Amino acid sequence: MTALCSDAPHERAAAEVTDLLDRWLEDHRSYHDVVHLAEVLAALDELAEGGDLPARERHLAGLAAWYHDAVYETHAAAGANEQASAELAQQRLADLGLGPSDLALVARLVRESATHEMSSPGPAARAFHDADLWILAAPTERFDAFCHQVRIEYGMVGDEDFARGRSAVLAPFVERDRLYLTDHAHERWTGRARVNLRRELDRLSGASPR
Repeated sequence: MTALCSDAPHERAAAEVTDLLDRWLEDHRSYHDVVHLAEVLAALDELAEGGDLPARERHLAGLAAWYHDAVYETHAAAGANEQASAELAQQRLADLGLGPSDLALVARLVRESATHEMSSPGPAARAFHDADLWILAAPTERFDAFCHQVRIEYGMVGDEDFARGRSAVLAPFVERDRLYLTDHAHERWTGRARVNLRRELDRLSGASPR
């Protein structure tokens, strides 16, 4: 945060980080929590090390990561959490002195995380998109835990409705010609992600797992 908001008082920046962490640690979160944030940031580091993310874009993608689920309510309408998180980012980062073009980019990335469709995939957008979807390519045990955590977050939804809705969310990722946008993630994460997704879709449909 301080790399792009160098004029912000240290105390103000530290208070913002504390507030964001408090949000990520809210009790009602099971998957969309501080572990997810840490995994997204670690995935960004991997993409940077793989050569797909220059340093400045890494900072911008990192800001998007910190804010993309800053507002998270399971009962919210589709896209409402992302819109509220983008508005929070715009307000808070403007107060910290982030430049207008950077501010617009971070807010756009946060909003577009609702559909994982990047309208203008520059380096920061490609990397943030892939890092947020790293979980699809996680090792089997972690991916299965992720699926269970999402189910917990939507515990108020009946099994049939959840299976139908969750399948509608996951199936389009299997059907995409290119699931990940960066070369590093495309080459290293795609195969494992497709195996994980097909296994979970089989579970949701009641079919025998592959």
